[in-house]
Amino acid sequence: AKVLLHSYFLFCFQQFLELLKSMTSASVVDKPPVRRVAIFGGTHGNELSGVFLVKHWQENGAEIQRTGMEVKPFLTNPRAVKKCTRYIDCDLNRVFDPDNLGRTVVEDIPYEVRRAQEINHIFGPKGSDDAYDLIFDLHNTTSNMGGTLILENSRDDFTIQMFHYIKNALAPERCPVLLIEHPSLKYATTRSVAKHPVGVEVGPQPHGVVRADTLDKMRKIVKHGLDFVQLFNEGREFPPCTIEVFKIMEKVDYPRNKNDEVIAIIHPKLQDQDWQPLNNGDPLFVTLDGEVIAYKGDCTVYPTFINEAAYYEKKQAFVNTVKMKLTAKHIRSSVLDQSTS
Repeated sequence: AKVLLHSYFLFCFQQFLELLKSMTSASVVDKPPVRRVAIFGGTHGNELSGVFLVKHWQENGAEIQRTGMEVKPFLTNPRAVKKCTRYIDCDLNRVFDPDNLGRTVVEDIPYEVRRAQEINHIFGPKGSDDAYDLIFDLHNTTSNMGGTLILENSRDDFTIQMFHYIKNALAPERCPVLLIEHPSLKYATTRSVAKHPVGVEVGPQPHGVVRADTLDKMRKIVKHGLDFVQLFNEGREFPPCTIEVFKIMEKVDYPRNKNDEVIAIIHPKLQDQDWQPLNNGDPLFVTLDGEVIAYKGDCTVYPTFINEAAYYEKKQAFVNTVKMKLTAKHIRSSVLDQSTS
């Protein structure tokens, strides 16, 4: 009887293990391998870390090449790079919308709109199966944001898994994730041509200047991102993970007078405090007469892009974000593609 009972429990345990295995297997999401990757630099021609890196990799790309995929470094706005200015006619990082991408090419079409169409032709078309799998778009900011990753889609399991990998690889150095998904804030970014768009925003660095520490931080982020892709393509499974993100909620302008002129500047206690909590009553701005303008809000927010030089023309002093958690599913490269690659 004891032998039968032991055998029965052993059988039940084996059945349980089989059930557990099948449940675990069923929860894994198969994703196609990432074979075509682009690295964009010079989307803004005066943000020089990406410009320097892309030019270097175009001459010597050994460090960005990975087995089983094509990695293409690409200078997105060469005219602006040559003049070391943000753009020539309009912001290239805001014109990848259907209207501009489908606009008829005429003689007076803005240079960046024409360039967007060229980029969409090479790396897209945007939203199609033929589009590049992944684009890293390299940017600098004058704000004290450190090495920041920008996420466009909160449901993109692959990119969230990549960010989780990059953050762990860089630890204990901080690597915030900014989620720019918002119903009323549309960006139409250059990188949005790809199936998986990745923004890399590193600062503080003045525009038109390149700093070795900032460039090195950007270089490491790209390296770890490419390492993740290679591991994924080779069949490494990535179990469910959770990351903290800062979700954009609103853009905040400077105080202005009736002539639309800025009349107050970022308060010293807010300056350089990207990603730090801002509570009701904390100072935001100060006028030249010494008047302090405080934050009035019911909840704690986390400002970033604080006092970004390029955003004065966009009427943006900073953006407010809230903290949230995003969880990505268990992913692996699809078996069919692995066996045929």
